[in-house]
Amino acid sequence: MTVGGVSPSDDLGSAAVVAVLVVLAASLVLLVLETRHRERSARGVVVTGILALALLAGAILRPVRVSVLGTRVGPKVVVLVDGSRRLLIPEKDRAGTRFDEAIASVRALGKRFRDARVTTLEFGSGPATPLSTDPGAARPTAKESDLPAALGSITDVVGERPSAIVVVSDGRLSNPSGDAVSAEALGRLGVPVHTVAIGDRAPADASIRSVRAAGAAVAHQPLALTIEVGCSGGLPCKLVPVTVTELRSGVEPALLAAGEAKVEDGVGKLELSVTLDRAGARILQVSIEPPEGDEVPENDHRLLTFAVARDRVRLLHLAGRPTYDVRALRRWLKSDEAVDVVAFFILREGGKGQDDPNADERDLALIEFPVTELFTTHLPSFDAVILQDIDAVQYKLDQHLPRLARYVESGGGLIMVGGPSSFAGGNYARTPLDSVLPVGQVAGDEVVDPAPFTPVYTPAGLAAPVTRALRDLLGPELPVMHGTNLLGAVRPGAIVLLEHPHLLAGGSPMPVLALGEAGDGRAIALSVDDTHQLAFSELAAKVAGRAYGALWDGLLGWLMRDARYEAARVELPEDCVAGEPTKLRVTRLPGMDGPVEAWIEPLAAEKGEPVKLVAEGGGAVVDVPVPKLAEGGYTARVRVGASPPTRHDFACERGGPAWSDSRPDPERLQRIASVTGGRAVRPAEVESIPVPEATEVAAERHVTPVLPPWAWSLASAVVLGAHWVSRRRAGLS
Repeated sequence: MTVGGVSPSDDLGSAAVVAVLVVLAASLVLLVLETRHRERSARGVVVTGILALALLAGAILRPVRVSVLGTRVGPKVVVLVDGSRRLLIPEKDRAGTRFDEAIASVRALGKRFRDARVTTLEFGSGPATPLSTDPGAARPTAKESDLPAALGSITDVVGERPSAIVVVSDGRLSNPSGDAVSAEALGRLGVPVHTVAIGDRAPADASIRSVRAAGAAVAHQPLALTIEVGCSGGLPCKLVPVTVTELRSGVEPALLAAGEAKVEDGVGKLELSVTLDRAGARILQVSIEPPEGDEVPENDHRLLTFAVARDRVRLLHLAGRPTYDVRALRRWLKSDEAVDVVAFFILREGGKGQDDPNADERDLALIEFPVTELFTTHLPSFDAVILQDIDAVQYKLDQHLPRLARYVESGGGLIMVGGPSSFAGGNYARTPLDSVLPVGQVAGDEVVDPAPFTPVYTPAGLAAPVTRALRDLLGPELPVMHGTNLLGAVRPGAIVLLEHPHLLAGGSPMPVLALGEAGDGRAIALSVDDTHQLAFSELAAKVAGRAYGALWDGLLGWLMRDARYEAARVELPEDCVAGEPTKLRVTRLPGMDGPVEAWIEPLAAEKGEPVKLVAEGGGAVVDVPVPKLAEGGYTARVRVGASPPTRHDFACERGGPAWSDSRPDPERLQRIASVTGGRAVRPAEVESIPVPEATEVAAERHVTPVLPPWAWSLASAVVLGAHWVSRRRAGLS
């Protein structure tokens, strides 16, 4: 199609053209006023004047003929499909989900805009991204539905803007919210936004709408949770039971709180207080017991990860006698303001041979040793327990060892330090502690070897961050230890950092310092009671005794899962969604070399065989693909080289926050269409959406001068001369 016309020369701006026209119009008005009241005929003056002004305008404007060869193309239309996981909520009265209905609507829109240039995009929590409507294409995975962010990514670009935008959603958007639909919230687009509302009914559903925590989670301190429960679709709700449990490795979930939410007008709120005794990532499950007829059971519970901080480390230190090693450890613990230590150590031995046969057991300690109260009432309040050279039978610990083992499996820490009354010498062999200690215990008459020796680092000991500060001070050298408890072989999964240079256990060098995990907790076995040699020996004097604190800082830090003493930082770059693959991101800490190995197992009492994962790459940051997982909590253990493993707990949800409210909201889509000048329809009404006009596209443009510039100048000069002559004859100056 060719379009022609005349326009001023291209080198003149619009301001210059306007100025010329204004001056010429003023000149014409003055000419008319000048000749209007003349008695003699001034027709020649007027004619030549008008002609002179016209030719002068031509000389200045230099008009050109313009012919444009163009074409018409279909309008640009963008279809935005809601990419939230919420659209995967199944529809009871349909064989599919809301997303299936959305894809069917996209195909219908394709037919409606068959002559337009249609781009189909998906929106979630950021800029819109391309969406494939092919069968078997990826399903939506976004947690949110941020429409303004998607609209901004379409309209705030250089180039052609769309002539129309069509939003396909159920209306339950995270942004704009129901009360914030306005031109300001959506941005002043200048483009009509049409909406297609999918999901025509609210399912009968009781759900956990939200869980909010008041403040940060701190170990041993109450944390207030506000839980909002919603009921929709005519489901009868009055009192909805709510429970909060903590998922733990190797043990049953622990019930933290329970209550009932009173539902009024479809919404009920409940405040529950929970206390988390362990620091680090803790997985809580908030569950409701819905009424009969609930159609969406997947949102009856939420799996939430709380990063629990630690205000102070609470330790229980129990020692059987005031030896040099006991005093050194107690003094070091007391010197650290970040450690809150409760210490009991016996001043005199009980039983036969005591100085006073009539002495009461309460006389054997500085204060009464409340063993029963400690292990029945106060044990969960401690982060770790240190048993140092204390006889289990003599001081009535044996009856509480099953509870102590369960405490470790539930997330507590345990350190057993050597001495004549430690390990088998303290009657701990063949007790429930066997299941949580990282080493076996030797039973028999020979439980202690008094011969001096120098411990030797294992490859893991030379690589572990636990001993890095000690190695930085002393290098590979260690002081002489005066005897050791005899220990058995290391248990599967445990790590030996120090070993005996001569003694064997199970055909391998006997462990001296071993670390291990038991259920949700950690345990350390140290076979010597001579670590004070790191503070007072000749070797220790070279570094002013700082090696003692370096060792115990590492041991206590590893026990408390301090990130400084882990070999790597493990995280999930994206949320884990049940039934979809994900990945672990492993960042090696400085100095950590060797291959990356990873295992994953569920947070449950019956864990089964851990699934080994294969790491990809060997740089500082390594991604470990994780296969599709069922809904629940999981523990990932990652080992870098020979170092002790690093643990990371996480949860996989089926719907998560996107499924918290299953009600569609077509009214919100109507408001969006109204404020943008669009039309709100149902899927069956997409044919009523207006089609924008086609766009003109110029393909070729030709410019030809009407006359050469010299011809305009010459003609205007000649006519101006004739005009001057006419004025003189008419008596005008």
